[in-house]
Amino acid sequence: MARIEINDGYVPGSLGRVAELHGGYYHAHWGFGLFFEAKVATELAAFLQRYDAGRDGFWTIAADGRIEGALAIDGIHADGEGAHLRWFIMSDALRGKGWGNRLMDSALRFCRGKGYKKVYLWTFEGLGPARHLYEKWGFNLVEQHRGIQWGTEVNEQRFECALTQ
Repeated sequence: MARIEINDGYVPGSLGRVAELHGGYYHAHWGFGLFFEAKVATELAAFLQRYDAGRDGFWTIAADGRIEGALAIDGIHADGEGAHLRWFIMSDALRGKGWGNRLMDSALRFCRGKGYKKVYLWTFEGLGPARHLYEKWGFNLVEQHRGIQWGTEVNEQRFECALTQ
């Protein structure tokens, strides 16, 4: 049985591993390529370089020291547009075993603790299990349109969760 732990904050290797998890999953299931993986890597790198624990959150899940999942809260614009939930991913090894719920719980408790009024995320149509998880945690679909922000045309969706203290 693997020793599984949730890490709070940057862990060496997490930037590359989170980009790898996204690149592998979205290529295998949606045909996304270099554009998408490079976007994840560059935007995650920029986030981690400006990371402020007073406003931002970053959690990884490791099994026997290997990162198998992640989730971030980008709080840089939380006062205006809300906190941005980003880079939520789980490896095949841990998907469907409740670890996504634990990450979501950590992220939303963090946001409530910071007094954030709402959290939003961008995703796209067709990710049924992810959408189920978002809705379970109080996120609602508020906008959708065709777009190419991931390098492939998809029906982009914005979900929001209003937080109460």
